[in-house]
Amino acid sequence: MITNISITTVLVKDIDAAKAFYLDVLGFAEHTDITVGDGTYRWCTIMHPSQPELQVQLTLPGPPYSPEVAATLRRAQDEGSLFGLGLDVDDCRKTHEELLAKGVEFIQEPAERPYGVEAVARDNSGNWLVLVERRPFDPAASM
Repeated sequence: MITNISITTVLVKDIDAAKAFYLDVLGFAEHTDITVGDGTYRWCTIMHPSQPELQVQLTLPGPPYSPEVAATLRRAQDEGSLFGLGLDVDDCRKTHEELLAKGVEFIQEPAERPYGVEAVARDNSGNWLVLVERRPFDPAASM
């Protein structure tokens, strides 16, 4: 029986640069960073300190994807059209200001939503980061 989600993957353009962004800018922590196999594959995972059971793998578009699929994924990265992570925040507007001061690009300013306050940023590979300050929400009431 499945008990939880333990790893998710974010495709990045440069593992070292992405790792630095997530650690230094967003406050994540390193989990694992090793080269495996014949020395050509790197397994790099990070985690949020408050959620160490969930690893985020930072990886380049490549094998096991076919060369054609990897090229398509790299084009999607260049266009900034890949989804990265959804991140809970305690104060979306304050987090927005803090991340702006660190040079993070936002594609959506904080806005009121039925479920809370939401903003959308990009990581340094162009992936979307959805920041949500949650509040009680009844989906049935919004229909």
